[in-house]
Amino acid sequence: MKFEVTKDNHSAILTLLERKLDVSVSPDLKGEFILLCRGPIKSLIVDLSSVEFCDSSGLSALLIAERQMRQNGGVIKLAGLHKKVLSLLKISQLDKVFPIFDSVAKAAKS
Repeated sequence: MKFEVTKDNHSAILTLLERKLDVSVSPDLKGEFILLCRGPIKSLIVDLSSVEFCDSSGLSALLIAERQMRQNGGVIKLAGLHKKVLSLLKISQLDKVFPIFDSVAKAAKS
């Protein structure tokens, strides 16, 4: 799985550098989310601008991150969603769970 993480004191940005967020990526991503969502991080922005496809295992990874952040008093924000990925989130009503932003910059300002 290809990704980049940038952190400061209380926030992090995870940029997923994969075209698909599916069963081939989600186990590793879940592990990374669990590590990131512990400790002082209170805001995690997940940059999905490279992701063109997401399946149920990808949604599961995102939900694990959301639950971990909520338990630690933090928030997860999604940024840069392609049309198909956004449509999947809306169909599954997860657009009500995750704050969604057009860009990482807009997510960071919120």
